[in-house]
Amino acid sequence: MSEALQILQKYWKHNSFRPLQKEIIDSVLSGQDTFALMPTGGGKSICFQIPAMINEGICLVISPLIALMKDQVANLQKRNIKAIALTGGIRSDEMINLLDNCQFGNYKFLYLSPERLQSDWILERIKNLPINLITIDEAHCVSQWGQDFRPAYLKIAELKNHFPNTPFLALTATATPKAKEDIITQLGLQKPQLFQKSFARKNIAYMVFQTDDKLFRIEQILKKNPQSSIIYVRNRKSCLDISTQLRYLGFKATFYHGGLTSKEKDKNMLLWMQDEAQVIVATNAFGMGIDKSNVKTVIHIQLPENLENYYQEAGRAGRNEEKAFAVLLTNSSDIIQAENQFINILPDKAFLNSIYIKLCNYFQIAYGEGINEQFSFNLNLFCLKYKFPVLKTYNAIQFLDRQGVLTLSHEFSEKISLQFIIPSKEVIRYTSLNPNDEEIILAILRTYPGIYDMQTAFNLPLIAKKSNHTETQIHALLQKLKEKEIIEYHSKNNDSRIIFNEIREDERTINRVAKYLENQNKLKREQLKSVLEYINEDTVCKSKLILNYFGEITNTNCGICSYCISKKNKKTDLVQLSQEIHSIITNEELNSREIQNRVNNKSDEVIFVIKQLLENKKIILKPNNKYIIKL
Repeated sequence: MSEALQILQKYWKHNSFRPLQKEIIDSVLSGQDTFALMPTGGGKSICFQIPAMINEGICLVISPLIALMKDQVANLQKRNIKAIALTGGIRSDEMINLLDNCQFGNYKFLYLSPERLQSDWILERIKNLPINLITIDEAHCVSQWGQDFRPAYLKIAELKNHFPNTPFLALTATATPKAKEDIITQLGLQKPQLFQKSFARKNIAYMVFQTDDKLFRIEQILKKNPQSSIIYVRNRKSCLDISTQLRYLGFKATFYHGGLTSKEKDKNMLLWMQDEAQVIVATNAFGMGIDKSNVKTVIHIQLPENLENYYQEAGRAGRNEEKAFAVLLTNSSDIIQAENQFINILPDKAFLNSIYIKLCNYFQIAYGEGINEQFSFNLNLFCLKYKFPVLKTYNAIQFLDRQGVLTLSHEFSEKISLQFIIPSKEVIRYTSLNPNDEEIILAILRTYPGIYDMQTAFNLPLIAKKSNHTETQIHALLQKLKEKEIIEYHSKNNDSRIIFNEIREDERTINRVAKYLENQNKLKREQLKSVLEYINEDTVCKSKLILNYFGEITNTNCGICSYCISKKNKKTDLVQLSQEIHSIITNEELNSREIQNRVNNKSDEVIFVIKQLLENKKIILKPNNKYIIKL
């Protein structure tokens, strides 16, 4: 038995490797630079963890995802493997102790973000460590043709000068052919061994359905496939709304988003993992590290930002190799909504320049100064002062963060969150008895319609402006409402922080990073265009479209996607369907949904025939939305 297999059995309790894992491990152990493109669920971490355990020394793992680093370190420590992560928020003296532990404490793994390599003293300490392997996780961030490009990744190639005989292993789950070539070039990989697992998931049926009633279609899908399911939505409010509606329809449903407490996340996750809830409705905050083998259906009810994300999220279905479904529900309004969400909020060079100059003025930083200065920062106050759109501004600041111009702490949240805990009619009764409070309360209710259902982040300056009151007056009212047990109210003091990483040079600073902004915006437009082609193209197999996007050309249809199924199905006889519908409603009034349940045809066919019958004046629509025969 090989040493690699022995370690796999001892620490991970598996008796065999997944496809390509052993080949990648052998390549790394032979000292070769290696590039591995393994889709979600392929077991990438094993590919560097096992060779690092076999060789003397420590494995340096560079990753942009703090949550993933913490998760991997925790999993290694559970197996009594010594691992450390240098994440944000660690003081310099603590970091020195951690690096001492790496050097003298027989540690096997050191995780850090690429930005850490920009600190000269950290780089100097790393040079003196017995590094046996350098792993670059989420390697698509190296490429300017990847959506998460971070210039700090470009510094990794410099490690080649300090560790010329140490193999590099680049890992990613999604990369187009152009991005793959760029990663190899930017990391300076020397004659790398290339391993690429096919993107084909032969057991997943990719389905795209046009529907105006998404909830009804979800109900049909979940009844037909009552096994474990995920429904992906775009925002937190939709999580709550859809899960509530599903429970009302009789499904066991829970939800998951980034705004939940750790306790709530763990509780809801456990319900789903243990199959006590059939469905979990989630934002894209859900999924990292989730490996539930029996997920039958993954449903997206809004368009994804790109096919990379969609492929990863859809790929959480069918990991037990049984047939599973990846369903995307769409309608005519989705395209406009997607453009508003993904394209119209992209900052251009002029907007970025304006944001940077206003930020410097806001904190009174003079030209040629500001390096390493830190400030408490409230995004909403800043946007209110300069009348900037919040999302577009946040994207601009995030871009400056990724470029290393400044650092925005990722603990951003509103100062206040609150929820009304009495029924709406009782709130109305309170306002009628307390007219002095009415203006503020109405401003809150109009701004946050979901505030009865969940703890809601609260923008104090905005409500002050809308209600024509001072922030002090609003604070006083909130405290009073809390004491009367009308609201649950939490005041937080954790504005985000901004650190300026270089001196202020206005246009010179922005000109230096503008080319990356242009590439990013161009890429995002192309990615959304690919999503629209995926949903609108009705003459090509859906699986084939996804494979082609990732550069995997195939002439074989999958046979199970929505396109392939439509080709197999006999063409519906619309005349016969028309007669059937006419006959059904001869003796009773039915709405369109009830008609569809009776005839068991596709919804678009039923709607088409109903419209034809209406236009030909064979049936009429009553005020109660039910159809009857026209006499």
